[in-house]
Amino acid sequence: MEDLLNEAAVSEAPAVSTNGGTKKFEMNIDSLLDISVDISVEIGRTKLTIGELLALSKGSIIELNRIAGESVDIYVNDKLLGKGEIVLVNERLGVRIMEILTPKERVQELG
Repeated sequence: MEDLLNEAAVSEAPAVSTNGGTKKFEMNIDSLLDISVDISVEIGRTKLTIGELLALSKGSIIELNRIAGESVDIYVNDKLLGKGEIVLVNERLGVRIMEILTPKERVQELG
């Protein structure tokens, strides 16, 4: 995330001024670095009719649109960040980033 903000700051930074205006801009970016964001990983999707939804019960299996082992989508605040693979981390699920949007694409995704 820091790389994203730093690259965005460089690409969007105003021209350097002699009165210290650029320094103020950098301080504003630094204040963003501690903001928490929500990360979510989508393993797949499907559509059901209301009848199929009402017929679900304990033990029902819902088939998703992805093939086992296929990459999953990684989102930051509901905006696509990249693709990854599911891994185990100390008995918990995790995701290894396999593809990631460029910083420019990430900023555009926020727009």
